[in-house]
Amino acid sequence: MQQGSHLDTPRESPWAVIAVVAVWVALIVPADLRDVVPALLLQLPGEFLILLVVALLVRAAWVRRVAGVLGGLIGLVFLVEVTDLGFDAVFDRPFDPVGDWTYLGSGIEVLRYEYGDLGTAALVGLGIVVATGCVVGLVWATRRLFGLVRSHRGRSRVALVVLTSIWLVAASVEVAATPRLPVAAHNALQRVVQKVAYSRAALADRAVFDAEVAADAFAARPSSALLTGLRGKDVVVVFVESYGRVALDDPGLAALVEPALAEGATELAAAGFAARSGFLTSPTYGAASWLAHATLQSGLRVDSQHRYNRLLQADRLTLTSAFAEAGWRTVNYAPAITKPWPEGQRFYGFDELVRRADLGYAGPAFGFDSVPDQYTLGTLGRRELASAGERPVMAQVSLISSHHPWTPIPSLLDWDLLGNGKNFDAQPGAAGPQALVRGSSATRTAYSRSVAYSLSAVLSFVARFGGEDLVVLLVGDHQPHSYISGTRAERSVPVSLIARDRAVLDRIDDWGWSAGVEPAPDAPVWPMEAFRDRLLTAFAD
Repeated sequence: MQQGSHLDTPRESPWAVIAVVAVWVALIVPADLRDVVPALLLQLPGEFLILLVVALLVRAAWVRRVAGVLGGLIGLVFLVEVTDLGFDAVFDRPFDPVGDWTYLGSGIEVLRYEYGDLGTAALVGLGIVVATGCVVGLVWATRRLFGLVRSHRGRSRVALVVLTSIWLVAASVEVAATPRLPVAAHNALQRVVQKVAYSRAALADRAVFDAEVAADAFAARPSSALLTGLRGKDVVVVFVESYGRVALDDPGLAALVEPALAEGATELAAAGFAARSGFLTSPTYGAASWLAHATLQSGLRVDSQHRYNRLLQADRLTLTSAFAEAGWRTVNYAPAITKPWPEGQRFYGFDELVRRADLGYAGPAFGFDSVPDQYTLGTLGRRELASAGERPVMAQVSLISSHHPWTPIPSLLDWDLLGNGKNFDAQPGAAGPQALVRGSSATRTAYSRSVAYSLSAVLSFVARFGGEDLVVLLVGDHQPHSYISGTRAERSVPVSLIARDRAVLDRIDDWGWSAGVEPAPDAPVWPMEAFRDRLLTAFAD
């Protein structure tokens, strides 16, 4: 009796079915969450046909070993596929095999923050067990499949001919289970080819990116020649999370966002401020705000994690370090940061890093376990702008109230009532986020409400704390997830320069930006990496 012939017994047959289904499913896992639908099971994986051929042709003495190796490979590819789906859910993109390993450490830090050391150890251990179980299980399933095929050679040959014929016909006439899912599939092989190609391109990009880092027209500029047109001004760069162009272009979203901008513009005008606005093309989409921050700061397109990791090890003039060299005190307000961030000082050039714990917030968490944007801005206003220091301040603020999941959303308080944040306790829904269905009308409404809140907070902050010498750059970091912005949305984000001193705005007349805090539909669209040089040029004598 040949190895595996016992699989045709009634007692063992359910296990054979489970094995076949497990291998089949592992081979058709898609890269996009939109494709996780029942019709996915109608895909016929070409890799499954290859397994049948190998099972029929391999020598008996090698069956177990070959099946084990192939099952292990299928298991590893399956883990990559599942990781891709996870990255698609969080970052709107697949896993980067070169640069994304750094998320492992930050992910563990997030778990430690949420569940403590013991809970984190348990979850990490569970993850290792599940991942190992997937690989071991697919090794077992592939061996079962090989045994089944060799036990029923005649039927297996017929099945192979039939399935191959179906696959070839479906491929030739492009039969599809859904508009995005062809019946004749080769998802696993395609994933391997894509990952290998991407990894090779990423490694080759290192030399290209290193050359871009080294080519800096402003690197040799003396500090006395930097930012002379802003001397004596307090400059605040405010990143509004997920503030993408779709918030203005989509009528359903703009219905809430545009009134907030209009009301804020009225408040600004009453306080003597004016603004100019345009669009920047973000290097990222849906998530990974730090790529946008690095791009705006460095004047380089940082559109991948491996570029970001490489940049932080380089010596490059950032906007922050330019302000520092020119005499500003530089500070970073980042309520999402909960652990040490040495790169903030070493690479970016911040004199001080204000993390969540440094804000003194004692109120409830909103949404992304976040400090309300108004509280962050109020703290900055009291600490940095209310009392004049020896040097002007350049501050970067990374707001997070409009971060997914966009619920619950705080309401603006009177600025004098912010205190330590306890007054937010009385707001409805302050206890925690609600469950929202991806892409639902409730999600879209929550997104637009959160952006409207953040913009209202920023514009009210400028009117409340701004004096003659305040200059604010208000910019979105990236478009929201595709289930808000759509699958074909481009990457533009609004950007506004706000000042009370008209001489500041006069210096950017040649930029062609539209008047006000809402850019006109035909306002210029620049790559985000072009902004650093534009700013340094405009404000140099």
